[in-house]
Amino acid sequence: MPNIKSAIKRVKITRKRTLRNARLKSALRTAIRKFERTLAAGASAEETRATLRRALVAIDKAVTKGILHKNAAARKKSRLTRRFNRQQAG
Repeated sequence: MPNIKSAIKRVKITRKRTLRNARLKSALRTAIRKFERTLAAGASAEETRATLRRALVAIDKAVTKGILHKNAAARKKSRLTRRFNRQQAG
């Protein structure tokens, strides 16, 4: 544990931010997992589209909070959308 006051504060801030980031990243993964489960289950197009939309919103929020890089988010969104479109077409 640091002895300097500013270093003690930094440890507290880092701990708080780490917990926040972990919570947001977990919510992001959960949203993506729910979409993948809905897609695999062969649910209705409306239900699958709704879970896709929730996953895309979670990805966008992760970018604004600094959890994901914008290009990584674009790649994830593209892949999820492509999977959805492929299933709807076939």
